[in-house]
Amino acid sequence: MADISALYIVVLAGGISHERDISLRSGRRVADGLNSLGHQVTFRDPDASLLAFLSEKRPDVIWPALHGASGEDGALRALLELTGIPFVGSRTDAARLAWSKPTAKTLVARAGVATPASVTLPKETFRELGANSVLAAVLDGLGLPLVVKPAQGGSAQGVTIVTTADELPRAMVDAYTYADVALIERKVDGVEVSVAVIDTGDGPEALPAVEIEPVEGAYTFNARYNAGETRFYVPARLDDEIAARVAAAATTAHSALGLRHLSRIDLIIDAEGLPWFLEANVLPGLTETSIMPQAISASGRDLGDVYAALARAAIGEALAEAGAE
Repeated sequence: MADISALYIVVLAGGISHERDISLRSGRRVADGLNSLGHQVTFRDPDASLLAFLSEKRPDVIWPALHGASGEDGALRALLELTGIPFVGSRTDAARLAWSKPTAKTLVARAGVATPASVTLPKETFRELGANSVLAAVLDGLGLPLVVKPAQGGSAQGVTIVTTADELPRAMVDAYTYADVALIERKVDGVEVSVAVIDTGDGPEALPAVEIEPVEGAYTFNARYNAGETRFYVPARLDDEIAARVAAAATTAHSALGLRHLSRIDLIIDAEGLPWFLEANVLPGLTETSIMPQAISASGRDLGDVYAALARAAIGEALAEAGAE
């Protein structure tokens, strides 16, 4: 293995998901940060030659920056585990749990964190029970307003805020464009925050919460990745007590899902100061407008230093596991 101060790191970015372009932007930022510290970095788009490449080159560590199904549903991570090469981020089982928003909500709720009332609806349910009767039951049981989203996926793709009954059918169609299962949640009004959680070997740490205020409407895909469409407050405008509650909720969610190294936990803080868990992101966006880099900078850390520390943590865990066998 190379000297720990000068690692050979393969950054994986791109893939074939709906979030390919965002992944490429994230990957380039990670690669730039690692290069700035003198590490040898190879930037790779996963393709048919990837596994043979990894087998031949045997990098010290792999740094996946893959968003969407290609990087977050656990499949690629399972193959990376088979290579025996350390990699940054959550393992396969944890990634699968967090990738399913309904599953993540259940596990985090069991750990004591509030999450909005919801119902999970596969497409087949509409065919079997009839769309009109199903949506009527949803409205009767959850009321309005609602948030409809794909049960898997990120970057707010396919997400709709529903304020009238007439908007619900279209919202379901939009969600089903991105997944065969939709999650319908009762909308909680309040302050929207995201909390980046990192663990470089000393346990999960919540970085300063980032408050999200879209200039117009909701925090959509465009608002996330186009500069000037969202106001971010870093740290969030919270008093110390509520900030501590938010940090505790985020680290609890991270641990309840078995996540590793880094995650982003999305929450809504209601008028009483209670944080409500919305979802966990196994590989948060790392672009120039993304929340995690803002939180890292707000904590006083250098981005490259953190990305390298996560790589070293992955190597250290792999060595410890090998020694225990």
